[in-house]
Amino acid sequence: MSDVSAAGGHETVTAKDNKATMTKADFLKAPLPDAVELPDFDPSGPDRFFNRELSWLGFNWRVLEEAENTRVPLLERVRFLSISASNLDEFYTVRVAGLRELTQAGNTSPAADGLTPAQQLTQIDAAARDLMAAQQRVLGELRSEMEREGIVIVARSDLSDTDRAHLREVFLEQVFPILSPLAIDPAHPFPFIANLGYCLALQLDRTRGKDSGLQALLPIPQQIDRFVKLPGSAGHRFILLEDLLLLHIDALFPGYEVKDHFGFRVLRDSDLELEEEAEDLVREFEVALKRRRRGEVVRLTISAGAPQKLKQIVMRELHVREEEIVELDGMVGVVDTKELVLDARPDLLWPSYTPRVPERVQDHDGDMFAAIRQKDMLLHHPYETFDMVIRFLRQAAQDPDVVAIKNTLYRTSKNSPIVEALCEAAEDGKSVTALVELKARFDEAANIRQSRRLERAGAHVVYGFLEWKTHAKIAQVVRREGNKLVTYSHWGTGNYHPITAKIYTDLSLFTCDAALGRDAAKVFNYLSGYAYPEGLENLSISPHTLKSSLIEMLQREAEHAQAGRPAQVWAKMNSLIEPDIIDALYEASQAGVKIDLVIRGICGIRPGVKGLSDNIRVKSIVGRFLEHSRICCFGNGHGLPHAKARVFMSSADWMERNLNRRIEHLVEIKNDTVKAQIVSQIMAANLADVAQSWVMGPDGTFVREKVPEGEFAFNCHRFFMENPSLSGRGSAGAADVPSLTHGSDR
Repeated sequence: MSDVSAAGGHETVTAKDNKATMTKADFLKAPLPDAVELPDFDPSGPDRFFNRELSWLGFNWRVLEEAENTRVPLLERVRFLSISASNLDEFYTVRVAGLRELTQAGNTSPAADGLTPAQQLTQIDAAARDLMAAQQRVLGELRSEMEREGIVIVARSDLSDTDRAHLREVFLEQVFPILSPLAIDPAHPFPFIANLGYCLALQLDRTRGKDSGLQALLPIPQQIDRFVKLPGSAGHRFILLEDLLLLHIDALFPGYEVKDHFGFRVLRDSDLELEEEAEDLVREFEVALKRRRRGEVVRLTISAGAPQKLKQIVMRELHVREEEIVELDGMVGVVDTKELVLDARPDLLWPSYTPRVPERVQDHDGDMFAAIRQKDMLLHHPYETFDMVIRFLRQAAQDPDVVAIKNTLYRTSKNSPIVEALCEAAEDGKSVTALVELKARFDEAANIRQSRRLERAGAHVVYGFLEWKTHAKIAQVVRREGNKLVTYSHWGTGNYHPITAKIYTDLSLFTCDAALGRDAAKVFNYLSGYAYPEGLENLSISPHTLKSSLIEMLQREAEHAQAGRPAQVWAKMNSLIEPDIIDALYEASQAGVKIDLVIRGICGIRPGVKGLSDNIRVKSIVGRFLEHSRICCFGNGHGLPHAKARVFMSSADWMERNLNRRIEHLVEIKNDTVKAQIVSQIMAANLADVAQSWVMGPDGTFVREKVPEGEFAFNCHRFFMENPSLSGRGSAGAADVPSLTHGSDR
C-alpha cells in the first residue's frame, strides 16, 4: 500500500505494531497529539491550505480503500470500487472540465493554496492515473475472491459450446435489435459519442477476397447490462457485453472478421452555462442540457494495446490530445462493476437493516402532528426511517385543517412521494408553494419534469435566484388549530430524496416552535418574492449571515479560552475549504480553543501544525453509510459536552460556494433533549469511532488504524443501528443518552 497525502491516498497502520496509534482515532479519549513543526513552512502563506481538488482525490482513495477492507462483505467491497469509479467520472466532467477551461483561457490566477489551474491539472492527472491503476489492481483482487465464491467473469476463450449456443440466442433476441454498427469512411462521418459513451473501435478484414478492409465503431448500448449472465445452476457466471459483441461480429458485419480492436470510453464537459438574462429559465435549462451532452471531451479511456492507426482516427475525430488519454490494462468503465453486487448472494452483502419508526410517533398512532406537538423531534436517517418525512407531508396534504404547505426541492426521486403529496394538497385546494432548484447538478432534467407536474396540479412553483442555488432543506405546514394558525416546520441536512435517504446519514428536525415557524415563513417569502428576511430569530442563512455567524462564534470561543474558561468546538460536515472559515479556525486554535472536526471529504485545513493549528484534529469517516449531516457545537464557555453549549444543524458545508453563493440555513437547537442527542449521542459517537475513521496528519496524509481481526473497534454506524435516537423515544429525556458501545460489527 502507498502512503499518499490528501492529494491522493492512504496509509494503513497496524494497531498491534504501534501502540501509540491504538486510540488515535478516538477523539473522545485520545489526548491531543503534539503539534509538529514543518520545514520551510509559512503559516501566513498559501501552504496553510490544502488544494480542494487534490483533497477530493484523497477522499476517493479512502473510498477505494474500503474495497480492500476485509471487514467489509465482499460484494459491498465491489460496490465501493464502483463508487470510486463513478466519483472520479463526475470529478472529471465537472471539476477537471472547469480547470481545463480556465487553463485554455490563459487564466493563471492561483487558488487559495497557491496552485494555478494548469498546475492543478498536472497534479490531478498524475494522481488520477495512479488511482485508476489502483482500481484495476483492486478489481483483479476482488475477481479472485469472487471466483472462490462462485461469481466468475468468463473470458471468450473459456466458453463452452453450451455457453456459445446460449449467448447466440441472447445476442439475437436481446442485443442485436438495438445495436448500431457504424462504418467510418467518407460516406459515414464519425458519429457523436455522448458523455459516458463506451465503444468498440474495429479494424475488420474481409473473410474472402482481397478487397480493402473496413474501419468501424460499435457503440455499446447503455440500456443493456455490461455483464451478461451465462447458463448454469452452480454459481454465477458472466461474460462482458463487449466480448459478446466480438463473438458475433459476423452478424453485424457479414463477410468480415476482426483483425484488431480496442475499447474506448468518453467523458465530456458536463458543467452548465446559462445566459444571465434568460427570460424563460426552464427553457434555458432545457437548451443548456442539450449543450452539456455535446461538451468537449475531457478524458478518453482506452483499453491497452490499441492499434496506432485506429487510435489516431479516434483521437482526431474526438479532438483529444495524447495527454488526455488514459490507457488501461484491464476493464474500461469500472463503474459498471456495480452490476456484480448480487441480491442473490445476501451472505456477501451487509446484513439487512430496517430503519426504525420513532417510538414517539407510534405512541401517537402515527400522527406526526401530535408527536411534534409533544416536543421537538430530531430523526437521524437512515437509522430512523425517512418515511416519517413523507408521512408528515402526506398527512398535511390529507388533513382538512392544513391550509398551506411550502417545500424546497433540491434533489428528489423520479417518482417522488414528496411531489405526490404536494400535488395532492394543491389539487385539494390547499395553498402549496414549491421551490424547485433547477440548478441541482445532474438533476436539472428531473427537476424540470417535477416543476411542470406541480404546476399542472395547481401549486405555485418558484425557482429562487438565478445566481444562487437554493440548497436549504425546509418544509413548512400551516395548520388551523382552534382559533389560531400553528406552523409546523421541518429542517433537514439532506435532500427530500427517499432513495438516497436509505444510505446517507442526515438529520431531520420536526418542530412547531413559533420562532422557527416565523423564520421558515420569512425564508420562503425571500425565495418567492425576494423580500430580504429581516429579524430572523433562530436562524442564519447564506449568503448573508451564515458565514459571519460562524466566524463570530469561533471568535467568542477564542475569547472564552483567553479568559481561562473552557473553550471547545466540535463540527461535522462533508467538506471544509472556505479560506476565511479556515483562518478563523486557526485563530481560535492559537487562542487555545480545542477543535475536533469530522470531515468526510474535501478538507483544506492543515491540522496539528505548531504555531498554526496546535489544537485542531481532523478525521474522516468512510463506511457502510455516507456521512452527510452537517453539525457544529460550540462550548460557549463550558466545554463539550455541556447542556449550555450552543448547538446547530445546517444544510451547508463550509465551502466558498455554500457560504457565499447559495441559499443555506444554520438552525440553532434549543430543545434540551435534541441538544443532548446531537452532542452526546451523534457527535460523541462520530468522535469515538475507530473502525471507520481516518485521521489527518499535518502533511495531509490520512492514516487509518488496521484493527487486528477479532479485536473490538467502536463503529458509529453500528452504534446508531442499535440505539434509537434520543428525541424519538417516547419517554426519553436529556439524561437518557446511551453508552457508546455496540454488538458485533459482522
